[in-house]
Amino acid sequence: MIEILKAILYGIVEGITEWLPISSTGHLILVEELIPFQGVSEGFFDMFDVVIQLGAILAVVVLFWHKIWPFALTESEREGRTGAMSFIKMDIMTLWFKILVSCVPAAVIGVLFDDVFDALFYNPVCVALALILFGIAFIVIETWNKGRKPKIRRLSEITYQVAFLIGVFQLIAAIFPGTSRSGATIVGALLIGVSRTVAAEYTFFLAIPVMFGASLLKLVKFGFVFTGLELALLLIGTVVSFIVSVFVLRFLMSYIKKHDFKVFGWYRIVLGLIVLGYFMLIK
Repeated sequence: MIEILKAILYGIVEGITEWLPISSTGHLILVEELIPFQGVSEGFFDMFDVVIQLGAILAVVVLFWHKIWPFALTESEREGRTGAMSFIKMDIMTLWFKILVSCVPAAVIGVLFDDVFDALFYNPVCVALALILFGIAFIVIETWNKGRKPKIRRLSEITYQVAFLIGVFQLIAAIFPGTSRSGATIVGALLIGVSRTVAAEYTFFLAIPVMFGASLLKLVKFGFVFTGLELALLLIGTVVSFIVSVFVLRFLMSYIKKHDFKVFGWYRIVLGLIVLGYFMLIK
């Protein structure tokens, strides 16, 4: 029962921190250090904290279904068009092509060097430094961005070049745990003139193939053999992550219409200092 309660806690932390630009990895490392699982096999947590992101992905799919489903199956959706192409929503299909372009940098580098990056940077000190540095970046960029009119205010205005550049920023998060995937892509998008709302939505959609790919990679490396306890923990963490993500996504989309991301920058700095202090001074 205690382990199930831990899985619920992990799911709550994942659901909150995956979408807010404050690094789910940084939070989960800290929680795992303070409240580790007992009775699980070696390497289980490294797989668990990635795979429960599938719950967060499902929340995006449910909330933004009308913006990401590229097929027109009803007469009203086809708007009187005929022929095979009438079943395809070209604007959404084009958006998916751009998302795939954004995935290329992290997909190529991630598959080739995932183990190397984990060995070099997946440790509390590196995570803490990434939290602090990108917290400062949020504050600096939002200050620089204040009063500027974004060049891109709709998803349809994102070009393939912009999509690739956003993918390069996402690569930073793939290399350095604690950077925050959503944080890196949002900061990058703001720098190249994307509005805050569009940057957030594009980041959410980009998470779908990225997280599916990362989860599959971790499952393959861990193996598809679980004990009954491990399977229960994984399912519970994923379900809780989904439920919490639904509320967090709704909150964030409402929040960014009136506020900037500076508060998250300050939060990252404080959390990074706490993590750094704990592992360097107490541990």
